[in-house]
Amino acid sequence: MIKSIIALMLGTFSLTALADATPSDALIKRGEYLARAGDCVACHSTADGKPFAGGLGMKTPIGTIYSTNITPDRATGIGDYSYDDFQKAVRHGIAKNGDTLYPAMPYPSYAVVSDDDMQALYAYFMHGVQPVSQANKESDIPWPLSMRWPLAIWRGIFAPDVKAFQPAAQEDATLARGRYLVEGLGHCGACHTPRSFTMQEKALNNDDGSEYLSGSNAPVDGWTANNLRGDNRDGLGRWSEDELQQFLRYGRNDHTAAFGGMTEVVQHSLQYLTDEDIAAIAKYLKSLGAKDPNQTVFTQDDSVARALWKGDDRQPGASLYVDSCAACHKTDGSGYQRFYPALRGNPVVMADDPTSLIHIVLAGGTLPGVQGAPSAITMPAFGWRLNDSQVADVVNFIRNSWGNSANTTVTAKDVAKIRQDIPQQGSADIRVLEH
Repeated sequence: MIKSIIALMLGTFSLTALADATPSDALIKRGEYLARAGDCVACHSTADGKPFAGGLGMKTPIGTIYSTNITPDRATGIGDYSYDDFQKAVRHGIAKNGDTLYPAMPYPSYAVVSDDDMQALYAYFMHGVQPVSQANKESDIPWPLSMRWPLAIWRGIFAPDVKAFQPAAQEDATLARGRYLVEGLGHCGACHTPRSFTMQEKALNNDDGSEYLSGSNAPVDGWTANNLRGDNRDGLGRWSEDELQQFLRYGRNDHTAAFGGMTEVVQHSLQYLTDEDIAAIAKYLKSLGAKDPNQTVFTQDDSVARALWKGDDRQPGASLYVDSCAACHKTDGSGYQRFYPALRGNPVVMADDPTSLIHIVLAGGTLPGVQGAPSAITMPAFGWRLNDSQVADVVNFIRNSWGNSANTTVTAKDVAKIRQDIPQQGSADIRVLEH
């Protein structure tokens, strides 16, 4: 009996010592890289706050959810999390107190993250992140949706089993690495895959069907994520692997520039990945077939450009385009390579859902400079001087000129709905032009 007690005490001491042991610098560094690949800082930080201290509000269809403090502060963060607590939260969606996390935390994607990578992430967050004492904010979700117990049922129905990623038999190593990053740590599907009315992603990987990465159907913070599959009109079908690598690395290429939440993904995550990982992600995305193989191929049409060149701006929205947009995007919609994105043939412009295009016309946006592309790209806000009908006219003009072929027509009512969710734009917004 005494021997058993001593053995138990020694075992407990051994486990405690192991948990308290400082990991190697190499493991912490690897964890930092993986945290960048997962873009953890973008969601768990605010613009004026400390890294990973939480507090970022994310507007969802059910209300605003605030990210939590994931620094190693023991009182307000995750400093008292064991490795098992940590991996349960990240891969299973279960907090230390037993609550199920809102799926704004992409644990359905993280379910495939390997044990080795989880160990490295734990080492980084416990030993490589500065602890910050900052209390978490309660989510602004009305009752009864705010109740936690239904989330456990949701998790049981929709969250996948936690199972470390395994390459397919004879799968190309680069393709497998790209698939792991996209399906797992990169959690690309969390934004780029449509969700059902019960808020689960309609597909967690390509084996689940062509809904995977086919573009979001529910705006988050007023933006919709675009189609990453091989569709000809609104997807990546016309992009080469090299062009996709340029976009991932720099947030810009000859076709477009990042906007909305994607700017943060480039700024905080993608610009820091190795060339090998960027190439792997591009290779995997380009391996995805089209959701709609029958989409018509974009064909350039110069008739609108010729009309504008001759001073013919009778088409609705044409004069507004010339006055407000043509200086940067040109009358032929070609823009200026790597700086002012082309509107002609731009997949975002031709997407069925015009939410993001309306949003950027109203509120503008900035793509920060990154390594290898230090110049910031700024789109000024026009919501302060264009009314809803004018925005609808210019957006429809852009979506149906130069060969663009949008399937939907934007109305003033559509613009008004998006405008009410964007901070009011006043004349002071002209200051954006000065930066």
